[in-house]
Amino acid sequence: MISLFRFKDFLYSSDKIFFAKRMLVRVSLRCLKLADTLTFGKAGRFSTMASMERNHNFFFRQLFDLESSTYTYLLGDTTNKEAVLIDPVYEHAERDANLIKELGFKLVYAMNTHMHADHITGTGKLKSLLPGTKSVIGKGSGALADIYLKDGDVVRFGSHQLWAAATPGHTNGCFTYISHEQCMAFTGDALLIRGCGRTDFQEGSSETLYKSVHDRIFTLPDHFTLYPAHDYKGLTSTSVGEEKKYNPRLTKPIEEFVKIMDSLNLPYPKKIDESIPANKVCGVF
Repeated sequence: MISLFRFKDFLYSSDKIFFAKRMLVRVSLRCLKLADTLTFGKAGRFSTMASMERNHNFFFRQLFDLESSTYTYLLGDTTNKEAVLIDPVYEHAERDANLIKELGFKLVYAMNTHMHADHITGTGKLKSLLPGTKSVIGKGSGALADIYLKDGDVVRFGSHQLWAAATPGHTNGCFTYISHEQCMAFTGDALLIRGCGRTDFQEGSSETLYKSVHDRIFTLPDHFTLYPAHDYKGLTSTSVGEEKKYNPRLTKPIEEFVKIMDSLNLPYPKKIDESIPANKVCGVF
């Protein structure tokens, strides 16, 4: 892949222009291939996506917690067997650890998109089940972890990497993890499918959230697939283009968005009094 900083150096001769165009076509075809690997269960319901593109040794699986409607994501390099787990849930730590062992992966990082209020993270428990695992979270989260991310940091596993983009607003420590190679991003609670995270507790700010989504997520290419931390209607993923067109909140001007968020009148989160203290110490309590 040609870096953005070097790409302009290829635009000054006809043979290099041809090379650059060929590279862009390859990238576009790679992203199109990703859509062909989805598998469906009964009634067309998405079940798993085991590998986004085996030729590029990238493994991906989406897992689910029924109680909190939380998605957990396992990403791995099938060549050197390094893997990362995004937003694990405490009650499913054994499930996730067993799956990782069965697949022959070594979990290098257990990551959170933010400090959750609706469930206890499984990162601390996974560290004991899979020695050598390191916990990862945004520096502004207020939670304990082995590694604190700053905006622009890169998390590497095998030959793959996730770019950490700060997307505060739901909480101060929210991050979106972006794979440019695989044309996908993990948005946490910042951007949900046809929705977004609430902003009425935990340092929430509607104005900040709006700017985070529009500046850091909606600026990604429209075909990028987005995977949220939760969904409550049985949907599994969306895209940048879909949310820019159909999101009922974030398609509005910022002033209207703030009014919408201020009038939601959502109930107090059921597990927040249990989850926040536990998540401050990596789910080990």
